[in-house]
Amino acid sequence: MPIFEYTCQDCGREFEKLVRSGEQPACPHCQSTHLNKHLSVFAAASTSAEPAMAPCSTCGHPGGPGSCALQ
Repeated sequence: MPIFEYTCQDCGREFEKLVRSGEQPACPHCQSTHLNKHLSVFAAASTSAEPAMAPCSTCGHPGGPGSCALQ
């Protein structure tokens, strides 16, 4: 089920709505069904096989634990 962004043609408000197949959304402000539909941009989680390395907790070196610049 995609999330769409809508702009109401009657009152000009913008809103997002999760739309099921065959459903006709209405503006939450004025209840109008005269809408312009826009596909929302989505975020995807990283699917990298290697975990991201955190910086050293002592000095902040980007090489991660064991690469402390203070040793």
